Amino acid sequence: MTEGFARVEPMRGGGSERTADARSSHRVEAARSQADSALSQDVFHSLLTLERKRAERSRKLFVLMLMDAHLENGSAAGLLREAVDVVIASKRETDLIGWYRQGAILGVIFTEVNAGPDRPITEILRAKFENTLVQHMGKERAAKIATSFHIFPETWDKNETGWTADAKLYPDLSPKSSHKKIPLVIKRMMDIAGSAALILALSPLLAAIAAIIKLTSKGPVIFEQERLGRFGARFKCLKFRTMYTNNDPKIHQEYIKQFISGNEGYRNGNGSHQPVYKIVNDPRVTTVGRFLRKTSLDELPQFWNVLRGEMSLVGPRPPVPYEFEIYDIWHRRRILDVKPGVTGLWQVSGRSRTRFDEMVRLDLRYCQNWSLWLDLKILLSTPRAVLGGDGAY
Repeated sequence: MTEGFARVEPMRGGGSERTADARSSHRVEAARSQADSALSQDVFHSLLTLERKRAERSRKLFVLMLMDAHLENGSAAGLLREAVDVVIASKRETDLIGWYRQGAILGVIFTEVNAGPDRPITEILRAKFENTLVQHMGKERAAKIATSFHIFPETWDKNETGWTADAKLYPDLSPKSSHKKIPLVIKRMMDIAGSAALILALSPLLAAIAAIIKLTSKGPVIFEQERLGRFGARFKCLKFRTMYTNNDPKIHQEYIKQFISGNEGYRNGNGSHQPVYKIVNDPRVTTVGRFLRKTSLDELPQFWNVLRGEMSLVGPRPPVPYEFEIYDIWHRRRILDVKPGVTGLWQVSGRSRTRFDEMVRLDLRYCQNWSLWLDLKILLSTPRAVLGGDGAY
């Protein structure tokens, strides 16, 4: 349990209680002169982003506490400014307090906390600060402030189909607060126009591929696979079926586990140890499916995913849940910043021959440097990468 959060109940005994109250009141009075000590929204968001990156490296939890009084029209800002004084007097020196939303939502970042085995850290924090607010603001006024807690790194449950990343931990990635709001609108317009045009132009080819698949193997033409979109939202990713039906998915699950862990004890088709993202000579793949994979024609139905808004023409590839399950913490960032794409930076930079960590770094580089011009360059480079077939299986 983190030092400073162990005692949440007021001290017992008449003299001791009065002494503790007097000491606490003195701290609050001293803090009242620091009403402007809450960091501005921009600074607080920047520090929250830095704290996420620190936690990815250190693997130490931090907790974001949000105090919201938005239901109190006209008095919310005053209530929260009063709460600033109380929180400053009660938090640790290493904790950060600032405006999550200027004048509307107050935020506190509790850095490097330890999750106790018997009692969740969020319960300890809630009891500590709700009791403190009641003591110094009164029960009625304190009750007007809604408090929520958000832990990073987040716990992910592969069986929880409704799970998505906690957006409160990523205010810097919110489209509403993004300085790229207009370019993102243009990107979406490009996605709609581009995918619709490609579906129409390629409709004879799509029909021919569907007919060949139907005539050469049993099973549906389209394969729907559950994937994770932006912030972990699940959707059905569409592909032309390239495998025999009723195959064992454990083959791919084990392969992905080895690949992500950096195990290079597998060989490609030439007998070398060159790492590949897909299984070479996969026995589950049909003859027609092998050609479709080699040419990436099996991905064409994903233009429907783009039209539906689940994907973009350009972005990181959407992972399957069992892949995301074994991600390192920093790997998860590849599904947060932007929508998944039909093509991306790593596809035109090496495709399946890129090691997993390198692939993730390329995805993160794309997210950090995203622009409409970068999307255009990737789109123009994709046909060459597809026709070359290097690294495709």
